[in-house]
Amino acid sequence: MKNLIFGLAIVSTVVMKAQTQIIAHRGYWQTQPATTENSVKALENAQKLKIYGSEFDVRMTKDGVLVINHDEHHGKMEISETNFKDLEKLKLSNGENFPTLKDYLKQGKKDPSLKLIVEIKPIDSPEKENEIVQKTIKMIKDMKLESQSEFISFSLNICKEIKRLEPSFKVQYLNGELSPEQIKKEGLDGLDYHYSIFEKNPTWIAEAKALGLITNSWTVNDAEVFNQLKNQGIGFITTNIPDQLKK
Repeated sequence: MKNLIFGLAIVSTVVMKAQTQIIAHRGYWQTQPATTENSVKALENAQKLKIYGSEFDVRMTKDGVLVINHDEHHGKMEISETNFKDLEKLKLSNGENFPTLKDYLKQGKKDPSLKLIVEIKPIDSPEKENEIVQKTIKMIKDMKLESQSEFISFSLNICKEIKRLEPSFKVQYLNGELSPEQIKKEGLDGLDYHYSIFEKNPTWIAEAKALGLITNSWTVNDAEVFNQLKNQGIGFITTNIPDQLKK
């Protein structure tokens, strides 16, 4: 009887690990009432869903402050060309203060079960990209969030710089043009591509898994697409509707 129970426990663990995990895209913000993407409230909402992780976007101001924002502009202000003291004067649409990375990590630390999926946005200068990587990693390490954080970027330079500084960190590439074999050769941990890339390259998920790579897809907001990716064995999907796909 004990052997049977032990065997069932192992099977249950394997099945759980094989399930496609859900990541909230810029937090869980499509709520009632709606909140603002990349807000601290959106991260808090994602924590309540009990999903795998929540993704957010890191940018750097003119004076070197790390902030959370998807677009290059906050209002009419270009983030990279504006000091933080001017950016923070404009609140988010839900009334929150313009969030810094530190604000976001403080909220993230309240729930260690939710992974923080850190997207570092590309900059038109390798030197600036290296600077934002170094500052981001330092803050994560200072707050002792290394094991809770994973990293993604559209910039291959940013991905490789993260791995150079912290080889143990999980890093996935977003841009979509590299095959699983090329990702492996670059020394990265996985590929996180738009679902259309996997539609055009239907063998890539299986190839990536065979190479021991993480597989993720964005931004999956359709149940049919979700099920197609699940059937191919994808490890993770990133979505604006994490509550619906969780069901």
